[in-house]
Amino acid sequence: MSDRLSVAKTYKLYIGGAFPRSESGRSYPVRDSKGGFLANAAQGSRKDVREAVVAARKAFGGWSGATAYNRGQVLYRVAELLEGRREQFIAETAASEGVATKKAQSTVDAAIDRWVWYAGWTDKIATVLGASNPVAGPYFSFSVPEPTGVVGVLAPQSSSLLGLISVVAPVIATGNTAVVVTSQDRPLPAITLSEVLATSDVPGGVVNIVTGRTAELAPWLASHADVNALDLAGAPESMRAELEGAAADTVKRVLRAKATEPDWTAQPDIARLRSFVETKTVWHPMGV
Repeated sequence: MSDRLSVAKTYKLYIGGAFPRSESGRSYPVRDSKGGFLANAAQGSRKDVREAVVAARKAFGGWSGATAYNRGQVLYRVAELLEGRREQFIAETAASEGVATKKAQSTVDAAIDRWVWYAGWTDKIATVLGASNPVAGPYFSFSVPEPTGVVGVLAPQSSSLLGLISVVAPVIATGNTAVVVTSQDRPLPAITLSEVLATSDVPGGVVNIVTGRTAELAPWLASHADVNALDLAGAPESMRAELEGAAADTVKRVLRAKATEPDWTAQPDIARLRSFVETKTVWHPMGV
């Protein structure tokens, strides 16, 4: 029998392509569904959220300016890496959500398939949401979707991987960058996803992941003037009206949370892809 000690992992934030500790120096215990200790995760702060927004804004120009086809290639590469770490995701999902291994396997497979599905939409969404407008005059008029900007995402609290991917993938598929506050009690799959992103072709800052107390971090994300949109999927019910009000003060686009967490296994549609794009209409004279 080996008497060596296991190498305990210290989980950190993911900001700007790097893995910093929280500036507050805080951490909190992550437990499985039975209360057993799994790990310590960094407890993010207001300053960590600000740093994540700065990183997301810095990355926005390059990511939104990349061709849609290139973004699709980059996202598909993430799916390849997710597949390579499938067993780890299964173990973490089972422990976090308290489900049997077989159920965790189907959840992880659905999450990987969901990522591939959104990756395939990157170069198609403009065709579906765009239009050539009829004009009474010698002009062309086109309406095209463009990314909103930096999107704050409060990840679902219960579905630690499938729900997370279902809200993050459509944000970045359409050219936005994201600041994600993870599930408070089930952050481990999100942290492992950040490790996948760091070793993929996704530029640093496109996705930034902050672990911690949702009720503490959400107000700072909702009120931040350089965040353009907010997804309230994982917002505590008692705070939703407050967060919507804070977002309104800085004229954010808000995707409201449903009364109960949706069934993330259901076949997705393009509603989330549509949620964080703006329509730009361009006029151009004919023959010039």
